[in-house]
Amino acid sequence: MIEPYTQDIEAQMQELYSRLPEKSKRLYAGVEALKFPYGGISYIAGLLGCSRDTVSLGIKALGEAETLPKNRNRKAGGGRKHTIEKEPNINEVFLALLKDHTAGDPMDETKKWTNLTCAKIGDLLAEEGFKVSRNIVRKLLKKNGYVKRKALKKKAAGGHVNRNAQFERIAELRDLYTATGNPVLSVDSKKKEQIGNLFREGKVYTTETVEVFDHDFPSLAEGVGVPHTLYDMARNEAYVNIGTSRDTSEFSCDSIRHWWYTYGILYYPVATSILMLMDGGGSNSSRHYIFKQDLQALVEDIGVEIRIAHYPPYTSKWNPIEHRVFPHITMANAVGKRHYN
Repeated sequence: MIEPYTQDIEAQMQELYSRLPEKSKRLYAGVEALKFPYGGISYIAGLLGCSRDTVSLGIKALGEAETLPKNRNRKAGGGRKHTIEKEPNINEVFLALLKDHTAGDPMDETKKWTNLTCAKIGDLLAEEGFKVSRNIVRKLLKKNGYVKRKALKKKAAGGHVNRNAQFERIAELRDLYTATGNPVLSVDSKKKEQIGNLFREGKVYTTETVEVFDHDFPSLAEGVGVPHTLYDMARNEAYVNIGTSRDTSEFSCDSIRHWWYTYGILYYPVATSILMLMDGGGSNSSRHYIFKQDLQALVEDIGVEIRIAHYPPYTSKWNPIEHRVFPHITMANAVGKRHYN
């Protein structure tokens, strides 16, 4: 029989052991076990709440040179094995369950997707005798090439026979206006935003719960905000004017007029012409006479020629304002929740 430590000393040993990292725990258990000529391994294992193997590994490590890097507690591959590794058949069962819930690209067999959630897949695996967490399900999905993605708006809805020629012409005009010191503006209106106590994506630090209506019906809105935006490509600056009714050609021209008298005439005092890059729809439509009429009135007012370069049909996403300005407006609106007022 070995003579155990007093209760106070045992409590101190247990407290110290709980604070040590894994590798140090093994070494400490080994040191304490060696203090006893017989039965030390079993006594220390019971006292510290670890296994006899852990104590034995600690004793073995004390007599060997250090082989692990200082930032590691166990050898690569050590530790408890994941369910995926312990259950060799789980992957086959997983694929069989997904078979009836998988869609794919008929032109590319490597592109597949499933309509099952991690929770549902976990439930189906449990029915087959594999009780796993959602984390294991995610590992199985990743192992088989399933990655959570969202749809990207990248495919053009149509084309135009003169698309390339129009892009080349726009590039020529941009170079010409930049070389002569005349302003080049990318112009567009962002989608309308309902104003009021309505839901917005994003989070904000607050000391109390922010409650909004449970539906985003237009009838619940106090008004509407129409952000008309101009992006000065040479200065890398954007200007946003918020309308409160509709996105009309008159509003578009008023927004341009405001930019010119507030900023443009200061930055480009000797400008002889303004190049504006626009898509072909909305308030600046390439087909509606009303925009051309309002634009002519604007030119006569400011006394500077305005040249419009419309992007080809279905290519509005190539307008620089789309990726240089609008993402920032979206983020500001999401976090601020009620910036349009």
